[in-house]
Amino acid sequence: MAIILVRAASPGLSGAAVRDIHHHHGSLQCSSLLKRRRVPARRWMLCSLRYACLGLDPGPGEIGRTSSAVYSSLAVNPAGEAVVSSEQKVYDVVLKQAALLKRQLRTPPVLDVRPQQLDMPRNGLKEAYARCGEICEEYAKTFYLGTMLMTEERRRAIWAIYVWCRRTDELVDGPNANYITPTALDRWEKRLEDLFAGRPYDMLDAALSDTISRFPIDIQPFRDMIEGMRSDLRKARYKNFDELYMYCYYVAGTVGLMSVPVMGIAPESKATTESVYSAALALGIANQLTNILRDVGEDARRGRIYLPQDELAQAGLSDEDIFNGVVTNRWRNFMKQQIKRARMFFEEAERGVTELSQASRWPVWASLLLYRQILDEIEANDYNNFTKRAYVGKGKKLLALPVAYGKSLLLPVSLRNSQT
Repeated sequence: MAIILVRAASPGLSGAAVRDIHHHHGSLQCSSLLKRRRVPARRWMLCSLRYACLGLDPGPGEIGRTSSAVYSSLAVNPAGEAVVSSEQKVYDVVLKQAALLKRQLRTPPVLDVRPQQLDMPRNGLKEAYARCGEICEEYAKTFYLGTMLMTEERRRAIWAIYVWCRRTDELVDGPNANYITPTALDRWEKRLEDLFAGRPYDMLDAALSDTISRFPIDIQPFRDMIEGMRSDLRKARYKNFDELYMYCYYVAGTVGLMSVPVMGIAPESKATTESVYSAALALGIANQLTNILRDVGEDARRGRIYLPQDELAQAGLSDEDIFNGVVTNRWRNFMKQQIKRARMFFEEAERGVTELSQASRWPVWASLLLYRQILDEIEANDYNNFTKRAYVGKGKKLLALPVAYGKSLLLPVSLRNSQT
């Protein structure tokens, strides 16, 4: 399931690392790691197979007004033509990942992509994994604690995935983000391809390359995360939730797809592989939507608005309102709908957590419960996410851990349903 990528203070990329991107093919080093009633006009309308429609604003007296959108499945453009929505595009990726996992579990492949020997000290891979664990512990303490219940092989693999995701995120969100160009991201992607081929560039890459040789992990979610970083370089507004959904998939939903093959599905689970991947995706989307709602003020100060423009307009709000940062009733009502949507993704994710291998559930439950509480804190701050940062205090975090552990012991939902 999804690993939380905390966008707080972090070691970032060194100046030398950024220069290295520009001067050496694909070589991005991070020394500190090694060591975000008028007839309505025609417009886009998003419809969900599950949750109704968005975009059509019926006038007074019109029958059957639809509720606010919380998901996107079908998109209708201004000309009334149906187009493939982001949800469908992402679901196609989910189906591919699930099919790969099922095929490889039936017939484990002979993998010949063990990382080539780097100029590392003796027991280099062991030290590489240990360094990944240190980074995970430093920047995702609660999640790191949860991984302690996992088998050693799975625990180390999750650390390696976490570190790669963090390094990728740091490219556009770290202290040297202003120096990152599309070409630099292209080189980072080439480096990813080499890593998957067993040619790591450094010890942290070597840990992930070794992980890939041990688990049926596909490169597509990793490539898609890099595409999310490209979005951050060229895009600061999102027209509708369909666009935002794709962005959330790129930067966070991908993490869930990367992690499922490592965390494993409980042998007693009656759920389909596709449903487990969909739940992992939902948790990533929920976490990223929560990040966005928490960081509205911070993002605005950087000139970015990660909120659907059409929904802002429908609520009577504009970019200027975001930049002014004044909490009004319109803003409160808008935020209530955004929080409702995020919670629905969390609810979808919950149904899949229990289907994971039991030893892998605790860190996922912990991240889900703690991140969902951020939405409660936004409400407690009277929806002031302009000047107040919603966070879960240490006491609440500690209280959430035994709750998460208790939930991790429950039988898979699919098994419980089959017994009733």
